[in-house]
Amino acid sequence: MAGLGTLINAAGIAAGGLMGLVFGKFMKERYQETLTTACGLSVIFIGIAGTLEKMMAVSSGRLTAQGTMMVIGSFTSGSLLGEWMNIEYYLERFGTWLKDRTGSGDSRFVEGFVTASLTVCIGAMAVVGAIRDGIYGDYSILAAKAVLDLIIVMVMTASMGKGCAFSAIPVALFQGSITLLAKLIEPLMTQRALDNLSLTGSMLIFCVGVNLIWGKKIKVANMLPTLLVAAAWPV
Repeated sequence: MAGLGTLINAAGIAAGGLMGLVFGKFMKERYQETLTTACGLSVIFIGIAGTLEKMMAVSSGRLTAQGTMMVIGSFTSGSLLGEWMNIEYYLERFGTWLKDRTGSGDSRFVEGFVTASLTVCIGAMAVVGAIRDGIYGDYSILAAKAVLDLIIVMVMTASMGKGCAFSAIPVALFQGSITLLAKLIEPLMTQRALDNLSLTGSMLIFCVGVNLIWGKKIKVANMLPTLLVAAAWPV
């Protein structure tokens, strides 16, 4: 059944959020702050590892960098497009709407929602998994992602509050849309496009980690069009 992978993924995130809420009730504020820093550090190195995997290559016994112009071009043009669209503002506005609708008094609701949403939505795993789910009914990639997201969101919710659990909504919308459009998108998802998507996605994940540790320094949501530009980048 097409779309089952996204449902499993969203359910995993919701479950992680519930577990995080229960766990977080027994934690003092200083422990939550430490957990937020630890989570940020983990996200940073996940981003670094993914970036190095796609950007560095061994050629003639030497370590060389590849995709430099793609990264520069994608991030500059994609970030300008995202700033023009002001994606960060609308994502935060949606988070505020959710906070009001749920009657939550959590002061970090919007921050948690935005941070967790960006963490679990960015990356080639979400795109490739949704495409395979839509065309072949193969939800194995998204099922594996659901387990990873459950752990990530559980930790984030324990440290940043219930807003993180609502990241299941953007994931459902994002991956569900890709699943519905899978047959149209599949021809465009060449190996080079997937590599570019993975590289830039890992760099964005690194930025999410920076914001977790040092506060909001980078408007990551406004950089999301970078992924589209990277996937379409010519050889």
